[in-house]
Amino acid sequence: MAVDTIPARFFARGQVHPNKPAYYVRKDGAWRPTSWREYNDQVRTAARALIGLGLQPGQGVCILAYNRAEWAITAFAAMAAGGVPAGIYTTCSAGEVQYIVHHAEAPLVVVEDRAQYDKLAAQREQLPGLRHIVLMQGAPAIDDPLVLSWEQFLARADAVPEAALTERLSGLHEDDTSTYIYTSGTTGPPKAVMLSHKNVLWTTEVLVQLVENSPDDRLLSYLPLSHIAEQMLSMHGPACCGHAIYWAEALERVPDNLKEVQPTVFFGVPRIWEKFHAAVAARLSQVTGPKKQLVTWAADVARRYHALATRGRPVPLTLRAQHLLARRLVLGKLKTALGLGSARACVSGAAPIAAHVLEFFTGLDVVVAEVYGQSEDCGPTSLNIPGATKLGSVGRPIPGLEVRLGEDGEILVRGPSVFKGYYKDPAATAEALQDGWLHSGDLGAFDPDGFLSITGRKKEIIITAGGKNIAPKNLEAALKESPLIEEAVVIGDRRKFLSALLALDRAAAAKWLAAQGLPADEPLHENPALLAEIGKWVEKSGEQFARVEQVRRFKLLPRSLSPDHGELTPTLKLKRKVIEKQWGPLIEAMYDGGE
Repeated sequence: MAVDTIPARFFARGQVHPNKPAYYVRKDGAWRPTSWREYNDQVRTAARALIGLGLQPGQGVCILAYNRAEWAITAFAAMAAGGVPAGIYTTCSAGEVQYIVHHAEAPLVVVEDRAQYDKLAAQREQLPGLRHIVLMQGAPAIDDPLVLSWEQFLARADAVPEAALTERLSGLHEDDTSTYIYTSGTTGPPKAVMLSHKNVLWTTEVLVQLVENSPDDRLLSYLPLSHIAEQMLSMHGPACCGHAIYWAEALERVPDNLKEVQPTVFFGVPRIWEKFHAAVAARLSQVTGPKKQLVTWAADVARRYHALATRGRPVPLTLRAQHLLARRLVLGKLKTALGLGSARACVSGAAPIAAHVLEFFTGLDVVVAEVYGQSEDCGPTSLNIPGATKLGSVGRPIPGLEVRLGEDGEILVRGPSVFKGYYKDPAATAEALQDGWLHSGDLGAFDPDGFLSITGRKKEIIITAGGKNIAPKNLEAALKESPLIEEAVVIGDRRKFLSALLALDRAAAAKWLAAQGLPADEPLHENPALLAEIGKWVEKSGEQFARVEQVRRFKLLPRSLSPDHGELTPTLKLKRKVIEKQWGPLIEAMYDGGE
């Protein structure tokens, strides 16, 4: 009897729905479908090609590209051949790419284009185990003995019989590593999370049931596939459920692709939702007269409706009727213009999101449900679901997982989704896995209804000179409630008081200045009016916290924080040590002269 694994599910899907579209690629101005039968054939050919190139069971296969069909084909093929796929973020530097390829012991790397190939070429001497570099379709030819075009790569399958692939598939076990997920490296070099076939399958099945996925769903794939969340949505979910994936053309094309596809399920990190919020709020601010009154009424109806519906409470008949009318007159058009006209499930995860952003979307008839988790438990630990959603929380633990708090408030997780350990890192594994419990490193609290909230991260705790322990997360979230502030970094470890580095939302700042009748002259971060306005906000936002937790001084940064400068991870988490080193003189200036 065949073992239930990710590739087994993938190939079974091709038997169940051979003619149904599995994925779409935008070409020549239209979305072109590929059926599940064709998708299966593509993966079988790629798997045999990998075997033909000498890939052995357990060896790594690295993928360095933006989301596209060849990414998923390579990952499924590697698993089917007994290998272990490992995605690399396209924003990684040449040194970071070398570290992962070497650490994963990958003899083969599939790259998107010349730019990604150049990162490998720059580190060739530090990659003695690298044997092949495969270019994805459409990449210009490169004169290098290690390089194969996509067509040359697939041609290597001709010498490998189907029986060889069948033997590899039958040799897989549920406890075998199905993928390496490299952590984003907020506190040091990335670690390789080893997820088994059982980990991934169990989690996928639970999520499919919770989100009520069906083969008729459609999703736009645009967040990095190196992240477990996007793999769940764009690869494992379809393999288990059969919904169709639309591969976004590029990150900058996502707004247009979203409007064309109108996905039924949409996942976004907070930065995505914040950008949507800013764009829609700007458009609505220009509406006047009766139209403005209609929009205000519709938003009020939607908020009152969802205040009941999200908690599973009965909605009065009159409010239901008003909600239907508001949808027909206003909300449906707004959602369609955003690309969410058909969305029945919208999710935010990977980082905290401001409460006012969630509230804003509720007024648009879009309930953005927060999810919490980590790569080490396949993505979701807890999730808000329809009828059991509480804004500001990250939902209740998903069924089948045990979640409790340690004595210090750390979130501990035990269950079928918890990872095998970190590849080649027994010390980190022993620290993360204790007596079967995953120690998340996150601090949390449960409310009386069982909803979990994240209160901070253990390694980010600030201990002031006065000995007070302070979690910066909530302070930073409160500062970011201002539309003028794009990012906030609270400083104060071993200091007498807290300070903050603030990055401006430059578009919002320019708009605010225009509304005051002031020019948006550079440098914006030195503008006296902006400094005064943000100063008022810093003081006001601090009123909800104890005096020792209030930010006393701040500095505006001359630019945004970014992964390119090493200040944010590819998933846009703060790299605090890098930020504090990068902006050291600015930080010291806030503490010159005492309090």
